[in-house]
Amino acid sequence: MRTNVILFWVLTGFFALATAVYAFWSSIDGASRIANSFSAGPEWAGTIALALTSILSAFIAFYLGRVHKEQGGELPEDRLDANIDDGDAELGFFSPWSWWPIVLAGGAALAFLGLAVGFWITFIAVPLALIGLVGWVFEYYRGNFAR
Repeated sequence: MRTNVILFWVLTGFFALATAVYAFWSSIDGASRIANSFSAGPEWAGTIALALTSILSAFIAFYLGRVHKEQGGELPEDRLDANIDDGDAELGFFSPWSWWPIVLAGGAALAFLGLAVGFWITFIAVPLALIGLVGWVFEYYRGNFAR
């Protein structure tokens, strides 16, 4: 995580420098075209967008730095002698033969299609998505694989 913190602080500096260069460059360009523009000065939309990008990356770097400091220990990603298996955590159990995620994805796709094309499709999609969700959640509570 220390690497991520350093990376975001580097991005903060880069975007701050890019903001200064962009503001300076656009103000020089605006001054040379003063006859065609209303006022000389930087182009504000790009300058503000770059400044906010710099601020956002500083927020992320600060947050990750605080989390890393409060966490205490070193993560496997920060150690040079760590193996790949050191950072491999248990993510959960996923059934490789289950068809319920496909049913749920079809219901969600129909729901978004209903929002885009016609609301009446949503009345078909919601029950299909609910059936897919309930089937996926309770897959191991009935049939051959009941516990």
